[in-house]
Amino acid sequence: MRIDLHTHSTASDGTDTPAQLVHNAAAAGLDVVALTDHDTVAGHAEAAAALPAGLTLVPGAELSCRFGEVSLHMLAYLFDPDEPELARERELVRDDRLPRARAMVGKLRELGVPVTWEQVERIAGDGSVGRPHIAAAMVESGVVETVSDAFTDQWLANDGRAYVDKHELDPFEALRLIKGAGGVAVFAHPLAVKRGQCVPESVLAELAAAGLDGLEADHTDHDPATRARVHGIAADLGLLVTGSSDYHGSRKEVRLGAFTTAPDVYAEIAARGSGARPVAAGEAGQ
Repeated sequence: MRIDLHTHSTASDGTDTPAQLVHNAAAAGLDVVALTDHDTVAGHAEAAAALPAGLTLVPGAELSCRFGEVSLHMLAYLFDPDEPELARERELVRDDRLPRARAMVGKLRELGVPVTWEQVERIAGDGSVGRPHIAAAMVESGVVETVSDAFTDQWLANDGRAYVDKHELDPFEALRLIKGAGGVAVFAHPLAVKRGQCVPESVLAELAAAGLDGLEADHTDHDPATRARVHGIAADLGLLVTGSSDYHGSRKEVRLGAFTTAPDVYAEIAARGSGARPVAAGEAGQ
């Protein structure tokens, strides 16, 4: 089995619609794909309805969190999307995205970058606007060559010149909410230093004690030594280890299935999740 547990669609900051995403996942030879848009479940129904034969969908979301000065992401799988506490927090994060994005565009313009809010809105379409849409506008305007080039201290990286803070969950509160909704929690790309400051390894141990299920080790933002380090930390803490692409369509170069999760780990995630279940083709709405 080939299993990719971290992907994004146009419901947040990917370029594939949820339906396109699952068709592309099948074409890439995947057997299981998780849709984990940022702080939203808006793409789940479309993805489930469009599932090709032989592909299983894992409903999920990538939750925005902050520990001290460090922004981090928590992957939540198989939670009840209607559980009120977690739904309310996701809504608070989404509501903050619009004014935050406007403020970042304003900062860029003050820095002489010729992007406009109308341009960012057009690029985001119906998705939940975020930094990748602003970065795409910067590429379109010829300021940087790639979306990744916009995520530097000069521009949009955490604490970059045009960065603006957003509403984010405390990771321990995120764990409580995910577990309360019957979900499974995996810390996304925990040692991806190219994204900015990471939480100390001691915090990973505290999160494990608080109920964290796993660490995403095999990820494009972890070099081989870092992947090995995360595998070792997970083994020491008794945590599951996942691998995934963090696919965003054409917005990033990484391909679906670039990294994958072992079948036995996926089986354990499916067994632990009680708020929702994986969906096979033809099961949408059942």
